[in-house]
Amino acid sequence: MKIGLISDTHGFLDERVFHHFKDCDEIWHAGDIGENGVLRLLDEFKPLKAVFGNIDTVQMQKTLPEYLLIEHEGIKALMIHIGGKPRRYAKGIKSLIQQHNPQLFICGHSHILKVMMDKEMNVLYMNPGAAGKHGFHQMRTLLRFELINGDIKNLEVIELGKRAQA
Repeated sequence: MKIGLISDTHGFLDERVFHHFKDCDEIWHAGDIGENGVLRLLDEFKPLKAVFGNIDTVQMQKTLPEYLLIEHEGIKALMIHIGGKPRRYAKGIKSLIQQHNPQLFICGHSHILKVMMDKEMNVLYMNPGAAGKHGFHQMRTLLRFELINGDIKNLEVIELGKRAQA
């Protein structure tokens, strides 16, 4: 199963996302969507799983979960918008990871692309950075990877261009 991972669109959806995610089976959005139009476009394109972020409307917060547990191909993933990072997780995240014991932990919020193994929590940490134009990040980024028989494989970083470019 091929996954396209996006976060922090802040209401802007680069048309190149559709090209980069054309072979994906699902798109996962790690929050700060920004407006419902982004969700609708992604959901019409591919099956979509999404969590709300701190800038999302009250309506989005009522219809989307704060966090999701996703299981495919023998991999359990936990996705939430505000997660911090290994050794500096946000409040309550360590206990959430311990409670659900995922192999993959996904968050957004920081606008900083980062993938690393957290040996202490025994979980692969992924933050796809930010795909939108709002924030301090320089490069707009996505992640694409595959879940195959209990393994996370073929991870790719996709750069969409500088934040100032539309």
